[in-house]
Amino acid sequence: MIHRPLGRCMAEADERRELLRLNLALGATIGVVILFIVLASVWGSGAVQNSNDSKYSWWEVPLQDRHKMDLDFTGSRSQLPVNGTYNWSGPTEHFVEVDLPASEQDAGYPEPALMHVALWMPDVPEGQKVPVIATVHPYYDFGGEGAPGAGDDSSPNTVPDGGVGFWVLDQFVPYGFALAQISTFGTGKSTHCQDVKGLGEQTGIQAAVHWLGEQEWSNGNVGLMGKSYAGTTNWEAAQNPSEHLKTIVPISGSIGVQQMFYRNGSSEARAMLYDVLYEGATTDPTEDDMRMCSDDIIGPISPFTTWLGAGMGGDQWNDYWDERYHLQDVLDNYEGSVYLVWGFQDWNVDPYHAFPTFGLLNDAGIHTRAIIGQWAHNYPDQPDRHNGLSSGYGAEAYPNMSRMDWAIELYNWFNYYLKDIGEEPTPIAQVQTNDGNWHAEETWPPEDKEWMKITLDAAESTGGWVSSSASASFTIAGFEEEVHISGLPTLHLSVNSPLIPCNGGQVFATMFDDETGLRLGHATMDLRYRDGGYEANAVAPNQNYLMLMEFNPLDVILPAGHAIRVDLTESGEDYLPSPCAATGIGVALDQSSELGLPLIDRPDDDYRWFLAPPWWEDPDNVAGV
Repeated sequence: MIHRPLGRCMAEADERRELLRLNLALGATIGVVILFIVLASVWGSGAVQNSNDSKYSWWEVPLQDRHKMDLDFTGSRSQLPVNGTYNWSGPTEHFVEVDLPASEQDAGYPEPALMHVALWMPDVPEGQKVPVIATVHPYYDFGGEGAPGAGDDSSPNTVPDGGVGFWVLDQFVPYGFALAQISTFGTGKSTHCQDVKGLGEQTGIQAAVHWLGEQEWSNGNVGLMGKSYAGTTNWEAAQNPSEHLKTIVPISGSIGVQQMFYRNGSSEARAMLYDVLYEGATTDPTEDDMRMCSDDIIGPISPFTTWLGAGMGGDQWNDYWDERYHLQDVLDNYEGSVYLVWGFQDWNVDPYHAFPTFGLLNDAGIHTRAIIGQWAHNYPDQPDRHNGLSSGYGAEAYPNMSRMDWAIELYNWFNYYLKDIGEEPTPIAQVQTNDGNWHAEETWPPEDKEWMKITLDAAESTGGWVSSSASASFTIAGFEEEVHISGLPTLHLSVNSPLIPCNGGQVFATMFDDETGLRLGHATMDLRYRDGGYEANAVAPNQNYLMLMEFNPLDVILPAGHAIRVDLTESGEDYLPSPCAATGIGVALDQSSELGLPLIDRPDDDYRWFLAPPWWEDPDNVAGV
C-alpha cells in the first residue's frame, strides 16, 4: 500500500472538487447552447419577436402579426421560415395520351395527342403518397432556334422555370409536395396543334391533371399555379375539371380571351395579332409543328371583325370567343378552391379579371381568397421588380407592397387543400391602397361601401367632343375630408353620335388627383358596348346614348381638399382608336352624366388594417431600397 501525505491528498481533493465545479458549469453552458440550437431548429427564423405571441408555430401566426416575425429576407423571393426536410429527385419525363373530341383533331398530321410532363419527386419514405403542385404553359422550349435576331430557345420543361418551378422546388418540394411542369399542346415536346386557350388546349390540360392524380405515388390531390398564360391554364383546368383538381392559384391569369383584350368593347392593340403571335413565338419551323387546328383560321380573323363590325354580327359570326370564356364554366362545374393574385397596376391582364370574379366565386360556393397589391404584372414577393414602378403606377406603395410572407400564405393554403392539414384559410381579400397600406376585407369591393353620386353639372368642365383631334375634361371640387375610394367607380356618360353615319365611337377616361397630378385609375368604353359587358349594339347617327362606363378596380386615398379631375380622350394607353375616331362623339358634361365613387370608412384604428413584414428594414436583404 502506498501512503500519500495528508496535505497532498487534501490538495488533490480540492483540485478534483474545483474540476468538478468547472465541468458542471461547462456542462450547463453546453446544455443551454444545445437548448437554443434545438429551439432555433424547431422555431426557425420565423419565430415571432414578441414573446407574448410565442404560443404560435410559425405557420399559425395570424396575418395581423406576421410583421413581427423574424423572416429571412436574403432571397429574391419569399422564403418559408424553416426549411423542409426532404431531398428530391428528378426530373422524370412522361407523356399523357389525350382523347380529344372530333372537333379538335389535327388537320394535316393526325398523330396521338400527347401532353409532356416533367416531374420532380420528394424523397419521402416508401409507401407515403404525395400531392402535386403543377404549372402549365406554352413557354417551355420556345424561341427562334438560334435564328438571327431571335436568339436561342427558352429552357425546356425539364428545367425548373424562374417563376413557379424553381420556387416550388426550393420551398415546397422539401415539405413533401411533388412538382410538375407541363407543356401545352403544340409546344415543347407536347404534340398536337397549339389551340390557343381553346377546347383542345383545355382538354389536354385537364387530362394531364387527371393523370397526375391517378399515379400510384399520388395522394390524389393536384394544385395548379402560374402567372399570365400559366395562370389562364388554371382556369382552363377548372372548366371541366378532374376530380383530382383541388385548388388553383391563378396569378394574373385571364378569365377569357375576349375579356383579356376588350374592356367594354374597347380593343387593346395587341388583340389584333395575339393568336398568330402566340403560335409564332412558341412553335418552331419543323414538320412536327405544322399541324393545324379547326380554329387556326378564325382565330386571327375574329379580332379584326370584332373591332370593325361589332353590333352588326362581326363579333358573333362564330363561337371563337365563347369557347375561350373560362369563368362561367368554372362557376358551373368546379368544386375546388381558388387563390386569386393580382396587381392593381397590371396592364397586361387588367385587375377587372379578379373583381367581381372574387365575389362570384365565393357566391357560387367556391372557397376563394385573394391578394391584390399595387404591383404590375408580377408576383407579390418580387421587390426587385416592384421597385421599378413609376409614380401613379404603383411607386407610392413601394416598398410596402412586397409581400415577403407570401410563402407562408401558400404553405397554409397547399397544406389544407392538398394534404388536409390545418385549418381552412378564410376567404378574405387582402387589398393595398395606393399609398401602400394593407387592409383585409371579407368581400371586395366591400359590402359596407357607400356610393357618392355626383352629377357633372356640379363640375367644372372643358370641351364637349371626343375624337382623334378633340378631348374633354371635368373636375370635381375638393372634399372637406380625406376619402377612401375602394372598388370600381362608374362614369355614366351621356353622349351624342354624329350626323355622319359611323358605327362606333370611344371614350377613354383617366382619373387624377388634381392637386398633385397623380394618376388614380382609368376606364374605357366603345359606344357599341354602351350597356357594358360583351354584347354589342349598333350605333345610329345623331342619337343620344348613355354609356355605362366602369373603371378598373382601384383602392386609393384622396387627401382632404384634393379635387378629382377626369380627362376624356378617344383612346388611351394600350388601346386602339375606334373605327370612328375621326368623327368622334359628343359628350354632355351636365346633369345627364354622373360620376359614382364607392367610398369606405376605415379609421386608423380599424381592425382590418394590418402591416406587411418590413423586409426593407433588414440590412442583409438583397433587393434593398
